[in-house]
Amino acid sequence: PALRRRLSESAAAAAGAVGYLGAGTIEFLLSPSGEFYFLEMNTRLQVEHPVTELVYGVDIVREQLRVAMGQPLRVHAGTLQPRGHAIECRITAEDPFNDFLPATGIVRYLAIPGGPGVRWDGGIEAGNEVTLYYDPLIAKLIVWGETRSVALERMRRALRELAIVGIPSSQPFHLRVMDDPEFQRGDIDVTYLERAGARLLVGELPADLTRPLAVVAALLAEERRAAAPPAAPSVRPPERPSGWGLAARREALGG
Repeated sequence: PALRRRLSESAAAAAGAVGYLGAGTIEFLLSPSGEFYFLEMNTRLQVEHPVTELVYGVDIVREQLRVAMGQPLRVHAGTLQPRGHAIECRITAEDPFNDFLPATGIVRYLAIPGGPGVRWDGGIEAGNEVTLYYDPLIAKLIVWGETRSVALERMRRALRELAIVGIPSSQPFHLRVMDDPEFQRGDIDVTYLERAGARLLVGELPADLTRPLAVVAALLAEERRAAAPPAAPSVRPPERPSGWGLAARREALGG
């Protein structure tokens, strides 16, 4: 709590020093000794803002719009207390097993996870085309739980329920991160992926993830086959009899 208070006070002081009004994000680097250093300020909401919303119970987008309209905030820092744990996975149209190469294509099928503590902020639906003209982020999957272990288990379940057919995505990579002991312990920093990347990006995908996708792909193929118009019957023109055939027929008729 003391560190969080110092960070919040420093962020508010930095925004106040430049007369900033609106929602924004100030980032710090935290050292093992507990000292922190200013990194940058983004004059907008970060893509991770749902984590803050779930932990603090505040609709930040709504408050941002209220400030833009000249209305006062309905929440104040002194009254906010964090509750529980939240985790966000950025679902991107990238192939994590091919150096996270961006992918394009049509989303043939999409099954969105749900349930208590699960939130889906998505920008796609089945039939949409993912092109190369935009950022590969297609959705954010966020979960909340009373404890970190509950949040981890909910994210595992949500990732297994998520099904995207037609394009590769970061879904299987996130599932491996959730199962990684180092991540589960919370022993993570800015070098986590450098240390863990080798074990997270090798090996076969788990059967409980690939089998449902294979079933969905087979069902989609059958639906396309059933929906295809029936092929028109081929009408072959009558064949002209050969000279040998005509001669044989005349001989058979006695002519």
